[in-house]
Amino acid sequence: MTSPFHIEEIYSDDGSNSLRLPRRQVGNSPQGFAMTLLADYTLRTRAALPSAAIVALLTESGVTTAGARTAISRLARRGVLEGSRHGRRSSYRLSRAAAANLSSGGNWILTSATAAVPWDGCWTIVAFSLPQDRSAQRRALRSQLRWLGYAPLYDGLWISPYELTPRARAQLEQLTLGTVTVFRGRQSALGSVSDRAPIEAWDIDAITGHYAAFLESWTSLLPLVRSGQVDGAAAVRARTEVMDTFRRFPTLDPQLPVELLPPGWLRQPARELFAAVYDGLAQPAEQHVRAVVARFTDSAPLGIRAHTTADLIAGVRGDGGANPAEAARPAEWRSAEPAVRCDELTARAPAELT
Repeated sequence: MTSPFHIEEIYSDDGSNSLRLPRRQVGNSPQGFAMTLLADYTLRTRAALPSAAIVALLTESGVTTAGARTAISRLARRGVLEGSRHGRRSSYRLSRAAAANLSSGGNWILTSATAAVPWDGCWTIVAFSLPQDRSAQRRALRSQLRWLGYAPLYDGLWISPYELTPRARAQLEQLTLGTVTVFRGRQSALGSVSDRAPIEAWDIDAITGHYAAFLESWTSLLPLVRSGQVDGAAAVRARTEVMDTFRRFPTLDPQLPVELLPPGWLRQPARELFAAVYDGLAQPAEQHVRAVVARFTDSAPLGIRAHTTADLIAGVRGDGGANPAEAARPAEWRSAEPAVRCDELTARAPAELT
């Protein structure tokens, strides 16, 4: 399952030079798989795993040995992994920055799939214009807007049904220099065939197809999960794949208002199926990861623990007792405060980011 929007990043790039998360590729990339694998079992403790064990786990999931080693090396260069060496053995663990980003991303994935808050009928419009010689900045801005839950209604005009929060505003300020303006208001329909509804910025048919494909792919596995017939390498692979697939939905469907969606929208059924598979495989998958790691260590592996969807919602804690999700939450695209009625905004001037 891939995004119809060609999403470049799974998680937000906060502009830090020390951490560059892998770009989203068509299909499941080895780097994305490796990142999901380590996050699923070491995010809470940032435990270091032998590189040979990581390679073994990735090859069990269909990644080639060469692809697994390359993925580990590239993630280390990006600042996602930290390496250490003991004699002839090398080990890797998630960096603090990566753990914080992945923790906040995991929380975002689950909370964004819950029922949306009542919509006030307003749209937030982000208008920007960047010269052709600033293509890198344009790509970064579009990637960040997609992360924030926006979609392009027209080139240079992105929209969202929710307000731009101060935290999101601050993130956009890092990417722009007087080139972006933000407005919020209602659509004034022209009443003609040329009028384009804002919801058309999202390909609703394509999103429906992705939800349907997800349900079709994973529903048949659920009885086997519940009866304990999925274990070992199969449990790890299925759990990694279901997370690697489901985590794309919050960007495809950023809590779009139900008032604008077709009846029977599949957001909640997909979330429930994901939780059933992901949580149902937590114990057998953790046991297998421990067994594989034990083959490459002289002592019992420590710090390997599968988290559940409830843990992700609560905020998975890293080492030292700090909650990475609180240290670096993703930019929010919806205010947690009560929504301001659109009619109350008429007296406000358009807000500029600079």
